[in-house]
Amino acid sequence: MQIYTNNKAILLRDEYQKTFDFMSTELLKLHVSYLQINLNYNLPAQIKINKFYKREAWKFIHYAATELRKTAIDSYLYAKKNSFPFFSYEAIMKYVVTLNAACKLSSYTDRYEYTGGAHGNTLRSSSNWNLNTGATIKLENIFYNGEDFVPLIIDQLIQLAQEQVIQDPYLYFDDYKELIVNNFKPDNFYLTPIGITIFYQHYEIGPYSSGIIEFHIPYDNLGLSYPRCLPII
Repeated sequence: MQIYTNNKAILLRDEYQKTFDFMSTELLKLHVSYLQINLNYNLPAQIKINKFYKREAWKFIHYAATELRKTAIDSYLYAKKNSFPFFSYEAIMKYVVTLNAACKLSSYTDRYEYTGGAHGNTLRSSSNWNLNTGATIKLENIFYNGEDFVPLIIDQLIQLAQEQVIQDPYLYFDDYKELIVNNFKPDNFYLTPIGITIFYQHYEIGPYSSGIIEFHIPYDNLGLSYPRCLPII
């Protein structure tokens, strides 16, 4: 376990690694790293947050060790039967902390799978926490009560995308404006010291080559000030 210190929470990292073999062949490599924290001033919040991250990690481990492993065995047997090459599967889970200040903790987790195709696939999720209460922070919590924040964010997303298309016309699909609206998910965000980042999964608004697409929106652009250390329910 590696320890990193910060002014609000002590950040810890737990890891799990395992290689699954089948018939003397490396079948699946699994590597999981997940966040754990130490909050000396708020043990209940620490327990709640740590349970969440650990539960998500072990759900991925269980999935890889059962479903993905079975799929890999089937692929290996099919390849062997047909004299095809078999490429080892991979399952990787890793996280990035994007904010640990102002009584808030924000991070995202990438779950990557390679199943022998031309490329692997990554699914991203995010978690945003109020360290005072142990409650999750939703987008609606950041804005003023009753404010319709979705149109405001969508306008920012489309404006940023339009600016980026000028530099790279192939970054997004042709109907990216509609896709930005239709595939917008309020849970797919994380906080940073300078603003809010909204992200879209592979293929939601652009080709695979564009990766997971992120839009970084400064707080000022949304009429917000830097998040203060106040309880958010």
